[in-house]
Amino acid sequence: MKVLITGGAGFIGSHLAEKLLSMGEEVYVVDNLWTGKLSNVAHLTSDPNFHLVVDTILNESVMNELIFKVDQIYHLAAAVGVKIIMDHPVETLDVNVRGTEVVLRLANRFKKKVFIASTSEIYGKHKDHKLREDDNRVMGTVKKRRWAYACSKTLDEFLALAYHDEKKLPVVIGRLFNTVGPRQTGQYGMVLPNFVQSALLGKPIVVYGDGNQTRSFAHVSDVVEAIVKLMEIPEAEGEVFNIGNDQEISINELAQKVKEMTRSPSPIEHISYELAYGPGFEDMERRCPDISKLKAFIGYDPKYNIDMIIQDVIEYFKK
Repeated sequence: MKVLITGGAGFIGSHLAEKLLSMGEEVYVVDNLWTGKLSNVAHLTSDPNFHLVVDTILNESVMNELIFKVDQIYHLAAAVGVKIIMDHPVETLDVNVRGTEVVLRLANRFKKKVFIASTSEIYGKHKDHKLREDDNRVMGTVKKRRWAYACSKTLDEFLALAYHDEKKLPVVIGRLFNTVGPRQTGQYGMVLPNFVQSALLGKPIVVYGDGNQTRSFAHVSDVVEAIVKLMEIPEAEGEVFNIGNDQEISINELAQKVKEMTRSPSPIEHISYELAYGPGFEDMERRCPDISKLKAFIGYDPKYNIDMIIQDVIEYFKK
């Protein structure tokens, strides 16, 4: 089978490309290298079943040719990371909304199955319980650009489900929760690689806010395994799934674990969100998925716990 991964030179995309190649699939990757890196896929370029196209998903002629020749599409290309969202709101909205519209419209032209990578940010400031796929969203004001990403991905989901309902396009939507692992960098505000790099270099481990906010971290291998399995079953078409790990940890606890596991002398310091991202920034107090639906559909059971995840990231940066 031939597959296309948009954003395939990115952190998650490169691991997905590895997985699909190991299954014997022919993999096409399109990436504009804004946040993706050639180094993420350099080890794949010698494989005759791997094809890299350096271009934007907004280039419709290129996308038309690629989507025509493949059987399935994994749409991961997006502007991601808090820093990018805060610094480049126009590009965030353009790529995330118009780019997804291009992918879905061309996929519908040739009736090709699509996986849409969405995000836990969809839920906004919801904090009362583990997040379920049918929960209401609690968004902040449009005056705070922090919510631009969440709103752009919300529109992606609406559009994908509209194509499924109206045009009968086979689509699967996965809401990814804090995916981490080798090749992820802290360059765009990703918390775990930032903590690990700082600890290994003996620099302060910087926590934003009071550190009591909680997150749930999933290893990229678990996430990629779930994505591929969802695309294999017709029952998942037209459905939305949380993809992550439901083991919850506060950012303070995460910082302490990283410090201990790296045996680092680094101090743990706190700075305000305002100092980190500018005035008016809002963060979510809690973000933990209910993954019972994913378990019911594909028997999902994450292999990596938080200690294993941290250790894997430490080993990556040591290398």
